[in-house]
Amino acid sequence: MSDLSPFIELSLPALLEGLLFVAAEPVSPSQLAAALDLTATSVEKGLDELDENLRTRGLRLQRHAGRVQLTTAPELAESVERFLGLEATSRLSRAALETLAIISYQQPVTRPAVDAVRGVNSDGVIKSLLSKGLLQEVGRSEGPGRPILFGTTPEFLQHFGLNSLTELPPLNLPVDSERDVDLLKG
Repeated sequence: MSDLSPFIELSLPALLEGLLFVAAEPVSPSQLAAALDLTATSVEKGLDELDENLRTRGLRLQRHAGRVQLTTAPELAESVERFLGLEATSRLSRAALETLAIISYQQPVTRPAVDAVRGVNSDGVIKSLLSKGLLQEVGRSEGPGRPILFGTTPEFLQHFGLNSLTELPPLNLPVDSERDVDLLKG
């Protein structure tokens, strides 16, 4: 029998990686802090270090709406689909991409606000994006009729190979009138 301890001291990033690996869904840093009996600040530092460590591996740390999860690297999508015998990811129509772009930059946003920017009814496109899991209902507006507010999902980030919404390219649109400014504000 060995005198070696059965437990090896793991680094904070390794502990976080293990917890995120077994998490069934995205978790908040405060949940991780509670599980490890640490401060949220130290968990955030550990997550940043884990994120850096994963850049050269097949996993990525994905952040969305204050939650974090492990995902496969977007560069592996084709290999993972082939390995799992999945069909190639369905292509999104121009209308779907346009709607996703509007919602991703303006979220939370109502369908009428999306319609105003696109200039056409977006009902069918939004329903399709909801069914694909790329959009979700995130609440209701305080405006007349209390329309539904839409936002993107972690699946949206995964589909486009993003770790968080902060990785979206900057939005530099030419604004020609005050009406355009009002439309962009939603």
